[in-house]
Amino acid sequence: MTPELIEQFGTNFDDTFFLIGAAILVIELMKGFFSGSMKGRELLDMVASASTQIPSLLVEIFLMSFLYLGMVVVADTFVTWQMPIALWSVALAVLACDFAYYWEHRIAHQVRLLWTQHAVHHSSREMNIVVGIRFGPLEGFASALMHFPLVFLGFPPALIFFGIIVVLAYQTWIHTELIGKLGPLDGILNTPASHRVHHGCDDKYIDKNYGGILIIWDRLFGTYQAEEETPTYGLKRDYNSVNPFSVWISEWPGLFSDLKKSKSFGESWMYLFGRPGWQPKPKPAGKALSEQGQTS
Repeated sequence: MTPELIEQFGTNFDDTFFLIGAAILVIELMKGFFSGSMKGRELLDMVASASTQIPSLLVEIFLMSFLYLGMVVVADTFVTWQMPIALWSVALAVLACDFAYYWEHRIAHQVRLLWTQHAVHHSSREMNIVVGIRFGPLEGFASALMHFPLVFLGFPPALIFFGIIVVLAYQTWIHTELIGKLGPLDGILNTPASHRVHHGCDDKYIDKNYGGILIIWDRLFGTYQAEEETPTYGLKRDYNSVNPFSVWISEWPGLFSDLKKSKSFGESWMYLFGRPGWQPKPKPAGKALSEQGQTS
């Protein structure tokens, strides 16, 4: 096997799941039109989801190329041993990238600066196949960057990017309500039922089911939740815009507003790297009055 062949495999895998997604989209549209359930706002939401590919592709063209080159340079300069490109290492790379995806996905939900990108994916109140390509402009770059440590484990950069493509392409088909529960598979793989839970903003569904291909990681690390009642999709806060530009930057206004009112470096740090929604604890009334007296 050669890096060129691996790249071709990745392209073919991506194309295959694109066609599967396209077929599901056609069925979703036909079902919506014939049943009368397809509303104008839902179509606008689909357009907003698809529009996020514009800035995402621009980032991929420029930043992802530099990141891949950086991986190659680091691998050639600092890593003394690399796995050969063979069937076993290809399978191991996909498994490793799926494991890394679980953790980078989980961290993206816990670190507000990263959440500004990933929240774009969660900002739709719908669950359809187009949501599967709804990304923040820098999300793909941040995700690939967090797979960088795999270089130091001896994975060739070509295998790392192949694994990233496979994990992301797999998830194309799971953003739908057309496919119901799949029995035991729902507890092993990231299926539509498992992923609908992840997009739910109900308290029981928040921050659950981070897996890419395997949902086993969630079961191992305590973040698994089976689908019970139909989730309420979208962000916890009141956000339901179908304006493409608003969708692209949905979290930035709130972050900038919080940073503007920050009163210390520590608060600024927490606004950027703390959990989304973090706010400083209000000072006790007595302490606040005491400080006021000292400054008057």
